[in-house]
Amino acid sequence: MDHVTTIQSTASPTRKQIAEKKRLLKLSREQREVLVGLLLGDGHLSTQDNSRTYRLVYSQSKERHGAYLERVYGVFQDWTLGWPVLVKGHKGAGDGAELPPGRFRTKDRLKFTTVAHGSLRFYGKAFYKGGVKVVPKGIGRLLTARGLAYWYMDDGSIKSRQSKGLILNTHSFTLAEVELLCKVLGSNFGLQAKPRPQTVPSGGQRHQIYISGRSYERGRKIIGPHLLPEMMYKFPPPRKLRGANPIGGDESVGGLA
Repeated sequence: MDHVTTIQSTASPTRKQIAEKKRLLKLSREQREVLVGLLLGDGHLSTQDNSRTYRLVYSQSKERHGAYLERVYGVFQDWTLGWPVLVKGHKGAGDGAELPPGRFRTKDRLKFTTVAHGSLRFYGKAFYKGGVKVVPKGIGRLLTARGLAYWYMDDGSIKSRQSKGLILNTHSFTLAEVELLCKVLGSNFGLQAKPRPQTVPSGGQRHQIYISGRSYERGRKIIGPHLLPEMMYKFPPPRKLRGANPIGGDESVGGLA
Protein backbone atom coordinates (compact mmCIF):
# COMPACT_ATOMS: atom_id res chain seq x y z
CA MET A 1 0.00 0.00 0.00
CA ASP A 2 1.34 3.42 -0.93
CA HIS A 3 1.07 5.57 2.16
CA VAL A 4 0.77 9.34 2.17
CA THR A 5 3.00 10.72 4.91
CA THR A 6 0.99 11.23 8.12
CA ILE A 7 1.40 14.63 9.78
CA GLN A 8 2.99 13.77 13.14
CA SER A 9 4.54 17.09 14.20
CA THR A 10 3.80 18.47 17.64
CA ALA A 11 2.13 21.52 16.08
CA SER A 12 -1.39 21.20 14.72
CA PRO A 13 -1.45 20.88 10.91
CA THR A 14 -2.56 23.92 8.98
CA ARG A 15 -5.69 23.97 6.86
CA LYS A 16 -3.48 24.00 3.78
CA GLN A 17 -1.63 20.89 4.95
CA ILE A 18 -4.88 19.08 5.68
CA ALA A 19 -6.39 20.09 2.34
CA GLU A 20 -3.30 18.86 0.49
CA LYS A 21 -3.34 15.59 2.42
CA LYS A 22 -7.00 15.00 1.57
CA ARG A 23 -6.37 15.74 -2.09
CA LEU A 24 -3.84 12.92 -2.26
CA LEU A 25 -5.93 10.35 -0.42
CA LYS A 26 -7.50 7.38 -2.18
CA LEU A 27 -8.82 4.22 -0.57
CA SER A 28 -6.73 1.19 -1.46
CA ARG A 29 -8.31 -2.21 -2.06
CA GLU A 30 -7.06 -3.38 1.33
CA GLN A 31 -8.54 -0.37 3.06
CA ARG A 32 -11.92 -0.82 1.36
CA GLU A 33 -12.10 -4.48 2.32
CA VAL A 34 -11.01 -3.89 5.93
CA LEU A 35 -13.43 -0.97 6.24
CA VAL A 36 -16.41 -3.16 5.35
CA GLY A 37 -15.40 -5.67 8.02
CA LEU A 38 -14.95 -2.96 10.64
CA LEU A 39 -18.34 -1.42 9.84
CA LEU A 40 -20.00 -4.78 10.41
CA GLY A 41 -18.08 -4.85 13.70
CA ASP A 42 -16.87 -2.09 15.99
CA GLY A 43 -16.12 0.64 13.45
CA HIS A 44 -18.22 3.79 13.15
CA LEU A 45 -18.56 6.46 10.46
CA SER A 46 -19.56 9.98 11.48
CA THR A 47 -20.45 13.06 9.47
CA GLN A 48 -20.58 16.72 10.42
CA ASP A 49 -21.57 18.25 7.08
CA ASN A 50 -24.91 16.68 6.23
CA SER A 51 -23.40 13.47 4.78
CA ARG A 52 -21.06 15.15 2.27
CA THR A 53 -18.02 13.64 3.97
CA TYR A 54 -17.48 10.98 6.63
CA ARG A 55 -14.69 10.01 9.01
CA LEU A 56 -13.89 6.59 10.48
CA VAL A 57 -13.85 6.39 14.28
CA TYR A 58 -12.44 3.21 15.77
CA SER A 59 -11.60 2.18 19.33
CA GLN A 60 -10.73 -0.92 21.33
CA SER A 61 -9.90 -1.81 24.91
CA LYS A 62 -6.30 -0.74 25.59
CA GLU A 63 -5.59 -3.67 27.90
CA ARG A 64 -7.15 -6.48 25.88
CA HIS A 65 -6.97 -5.33 22.26
CA GLY A 66 -4.48 -2.46 22.20
CA ALA A 67 -2.09 -4.33 19.89
CA TYR A 68 -4.96 -5.16 17.53
CA LEU A 69 -6.04 -1.51 17.37
CA GLU A 70 -2.49 -0.51 16.47
CA ARG A 71 -2.62 -3.00 13.59
CA VAL A 72 -5.90 -1.57 12.33
CA TYR A 73 -4.50 1.94 12.74
CA GLY A 74 -1.59 0.87 10.55
CA VAL A 75 -4.02 0.06 7.74
CA PHE A 76 -5.53 3.56 7.89
CA GLN A 77 -2.53 5.55 9.12
CA ASP A 78 -2.31 7.61 5.94
CA TRP A 79 -5.88 8.79 6.59
CA THR A 80 -5.13 10.16 10.06
CA LEU A 81 -3.50 13.30 11.44
CA GLY A 82 -1.91 11.70 14.48
CA TRP A 83 -1.43 8.65 16.65
CA PRO A 84 -4.21 6.79 18.49
CA VAL A 85 -5.30 8.56 21.67
CA LEU A 86 -6.05 7.12 25.10
CA VAL A 87 -9.64 7.49 26.29
CA LYS A 88 -9.72 7.01 30.04
CA GLY A 89 -12.42 4.76 31.44
CA HIS A 90 -14.64 5.53 34.41
CA LYS A 91 -13.18 3.81 37.46
CA GLY A 92 -14.02 3.80 41.14
CA ALA A 93 -11.69 3.46 44.13
CA GLY A 94 -12.67 -0.17 44.59
CA ASP A 95 -15.16 -2.86 43.71
CA GLY A 96 -17.84 -1.20 45.80
CA ALA A 97 -17.08 2.39 44.85
CA GLU A 98 -19.94 4.42 43.44
CA LEU A 99 -19.83 6.48 40.30
CA PRO A 100 -21.85 9.59 39.46
CA PRO A 101 -25.36 8.89 38.11
CA GLY A 102 -25.40 7.85 34.48
CA ARG A 103 -21.75 6.72 34.47
CA PHE A 104 -20.61 3.11 34.36
CA ARG A 105 -17.24 1.49 34.93
CA THR A 106 -15.43 1.21 31.63
CA LYS A 107 -11.89 0.27 30.73
CA ASP A 108 -9.31 2.54 29.16
CA ARG A 109 -9.60 2.52 25.38
CA LEU A 110 -7.39 3.45 22.46
CA LYS A 111 -9.06 5.36 19.65
CA PHE A 112 -8.13 6.81 16.29
CA THR A 113 -10.10 8.97 13.88
CA THR A 114 -9.47 9.55 10.20
CA VAL A 115 -9.90 12.79 8.35
CA ALA A 116 -13.36 13.48 6.92
CA HIS A 117 -13.40 12.65 3.22
CA GLY A 118 -15.83 12.27 0.36
CA SER A 119 -14.43 8.83 -0.50
CA LEU A 120 -16.11 7.48 2.63
CA ARG A 121 -19.53 8.86 1.61
CA PHE A 122 -20.52 5.68 -0.26
CA TYR A 123 -19.94 3.61 2.89
CA GLY A 124 -21.63 6.17 5.13
CA LYS A 125 -24.79 6.15 3.04
CA ALA A 126 -24.73 2.35 2.66
CA PHE A 127 -24.19 1.50 6.34
CA TYR A 128 -26.34 4.19 7.98
CA LYS A 129 -30.02 5.03 7.69
CA GLY A 130 -31.38 7.81 9.88
CA GLY A 131 -28.20 7.75 11.96
CA VAL A 132 -28.58 4.02 12.73
CA LYS A 133 -26.07 1.44 11.51
CA VAL A 134 -27.64 -1.08 9.11
CA VAL A 135 -26.51 -3.96 6.90
CA PRO A 136 -26.42 -2.75 3.28
CA LYS A 137 -28.65 -4.71 0.89
CA GLY A 138 -25.60 -5.10 -1.35
CA ILE A 139 -23.36 -6.47 1.39
CA GLY A 140 -22.73 -9.57 -0.71
CA ARG A 141 -20.84 -7.46 -3.26
CA LEU A 142 -18.80 -5.73 -0.55
CA LEU A 143 -17.76 -8.48 1.85
CA THR A 144 -14.50 -10.26 0.99
CA ALA A 145 -12.42 -12.82 2.85
CA ARG A 146 -10.26 -10.06 4.34
CA GLY A 147 -13.35 -8.12 5.40
CA LEU A 148 -14.83 -11.22 6.99
CA ALA A 149 -11.62 -11.77 8.94
CA TYR A 150 -11.67 -8.23 10.37
CA TRP A 151 -15.37 -8.55 11.18
CA TYR A 152 -14.56 -11.78 13.00
CA MET A 153 -11.62 -10.21 14.87
CA ASP A 154 -13.97 -7.44 16.01
CA ASP A 155 -17.09 -9.43 16.89
CA GLY A 156 -16.25 -13.12 16.60
CA SER A 157 -15.72 -15.78 19.23
CA ILE A 158 -15.64 -19.55 19.64
CA LYS A 159 -18.90 -21.27 20.58
CA SER A 160 -17.24 -23.32 23.33
CA ARG A 161 -13.95 -25.04 24.14
CA GLN A 162 -15.38 -28.33 22.90
CA SER A 163 -16.88 -26.98 19.67
CA LYS A 164 -15.44 -25.91 16.32
CA GLY A 165 -18.45 -23.67 15.79
CA LEU A 166 -17.94 -19.93 15.41
CA ILE A 167 -20.03 -17.03 16.69
CA LEU A 168 -20.45 -13.55 15.19
CA ASN A 169 -22.07 -11.17 17.67
CA THR A 170 -24.63 -9.25 15.63
CA HIS A 171 -26.96 -8.09 18.40
CA SER A 172 -27.20 -4.55 17.00
CA PHE A 173 -28.74 -5.76 13.72
CA THR A 174 -32.32 -6.83 13.04
CA LEU A 175 -33.25 -10.45 12.44
CA ALA A 176 -33.77 -9.69 8.74
CA GLU A 177 -30.27 -8.22 8.55
CA VAL A 178 -28.78 -11.20 10.37
CA GLU A 179 -30.56 -13.54 7.95
CA LEU A 180 -29.11 -11.56 5.03
CA LEU A 181 -25.61 -11.87 6.49
CA CYS A 182 -26.08 -15.63 6.94
CA LYS A 183 -27.13 -15.89 3.30
CA VAL A 184 -24.02 -13.97 2.20
CA LEU A 185 -21.75 -16.16 4.34
CA GLY A 186 -23.18 -19.12 2.48
CA SER A 187 -23.15 -17.71 -1.04
CA ASN A 188 -19.81 -15.89 -0.83
CA PHE A 189 -17.83 -18.33 1.29
CA GLY A 190 -19.70 -21.63 1.46
CA LEU A 191 -20.18 -21.39 5.24
CA GLN A 192 -23.16 -22.97 7.02
CA ALA A 193 -24.53 -20.09 9.07
CA LYS A 194 -27.82 -19.41 10.82
CA PRO A 195 -29.28 -16.89 13.30
CA ARG A 196 -28.93 -17.88 16.96
CA PRO A 197 -31.42 -16.21 19.34
CA GLN A 198 -30.03 -14.57 22.45
CA THR A 199 -31.82 -12.95 25.37
CA VAL A 200 -30.42 -9.50 26.10
CA PRO A 201 -30.28 -7.85 29.58
CA SER A 202 -33.31 -5.68 28.76
CA GLY A 203 -35.33 -8.88 28.43
CA GLY A 204 -35.74 -8.73 24.66
CA GLN A 205 -34.36 -11.10 22.08
CA ARG A 206 -31.58 -10.39 19.57
CA HIS A 207 -29.59 -12.68 17.29
CA GLN A 208 -26.03 -13.83 16.86
CA ILE A 209 -24.74 -15.68 13.82
CA TYR A 210 -23.71 -19.27 14.43
CA ILE A 211 -21.33 -20.83 11.89
CA SER A 212 -21.55 -24.59 12.14
CA GLY A 213 -18.53 -26.62 13.19
CA ARG A 214 -19.06 -28.49 9.93
CA SER A 215 -17.74 -25.36 8.22
CA TYR A 216 -14.66 -25.16 10.44
CA GLU A 217 -12.05 -26.20 7.89
CA ARG A 218 -13.49 -23.91 5.23
CA GLY A 219 -13.74 -21.00 7.67
CA ARG A 220 -10.15 -21.60 8.72
CA LYS A 221 -8.98 -21.41 5.11
CA ILE A 222 -10.90 -18.17 4.51
CA ILE A 223 -10.25 -16.29 7.75
CA GLY A 224 -6.91 -17.80 8.72
CA PRO A 225 -4.61 -16.01 6.23
CA HIS A 226 -5.87 -12.60 7.44
CA LEU A 227 -6.09 -13.32 11.16
CA LEU A 228 -3.60 -11.21 13.12
CA PRO A 229 -1.40 -12.98 15.71
CA GLU A 230 -2.94 -10.96 18.54
CA MET A 231 -6.40 -12.30 17.73
CA MET A 232 -5.67 -15.99 17.14
CA TYR A 233 -7.11 -16.82 20.56
CA LYS A 234 -10.56 -16.14 19.07
CA PHE A 235 -10.33 -19.03 16.62
CA PRO A 236 -10.65 -22.71 17.61
CA PRO A 237 -7.49 -24.82 17.34
CA PRO A 238 -7.22 -27.42 14.55
CA ARG A 239 -8.96 -30.74 14.85
CA LYS A 240 -6.73 -33.49 16.18
CA LEU A 241 -6.46 -35.65 13.09
CA ARG A 242 -3.86 -38.21 12.15
CA GLY A 243 -1.63 -37.60 9.15
CA ALA A 244 -1.16 -34.41 7.17
CA ASN A 245 -2.47 -30.99 8.03
CA PRO A 246 -6.16 -31.14 6.98
CA ILE A 247 -6.14 -27.63 5.55
CA GLY A 248 -2.89 -27.96 3.66
CA GLY A 249 -1.12 -24.97 5.19
CA ASP A 250 1.30 -24.11 7.95
CA GLU A 251 0.45 -22.20 11.12
CA SER A 252 3.08 -19.52 10.93
CA VAL A 253 2.74 -16.15 12.65
CA GLY A 254 0.48 -13.82 10.74
CA GLY A 255 -2.27 -16.30 9.89
CA LEU A 256 -3.73 -19.69 10.52
CA ALA A 257 -3.22 -20.95 7.00
